Amino acid sequence: MIYGIGTDICDVRRIQASLARHGERFAKRVLSEAEYATWQARSQRWPERGVRYLATRFSAKESFSKAIGLGMVMPMTWRSCEVANLPSGQPMIVLHGALRDWFDSRGLSAHITVTDETEYAASFCVVEVKG
Repeated sequence: MIYGIGTDICDVRRIQASLARHGERFAKRVLSEAEYATWQARSQRWPERGVRYLATRFSAKESFSKAIGLGMVMPMTWRSCEVANLPSGQPMIVLHGALRDWFDSRGLSAHITVTDETEYAASFCVVEVKG
């Protein structure tokens, strides 16, 4: 049974402007530790790829927060929601702390997809009740 659906589109130029204005503080606020390490590595090799990576994670977390119906209200926080990848490359949601406890106590599972083009990143999330 579907618990919630969320979608988001993010202007990559807006993320670039936030990085220019706030520097790495912005990335540290939005990304988990693992995501931050990936962002740094990608940014060092190709800065535009790093910006698009950050934009896809921002968008995915927004769509997930909409699908669970919380928005950015506790226990949902930027850093407690992580977008990782399976070995196949498929994105997946990994939750931490109070958000994981909240999510698990409701018997939920999440499916996420992300995409990006030069100027936009987009995501779509379906959260369902297990079983």
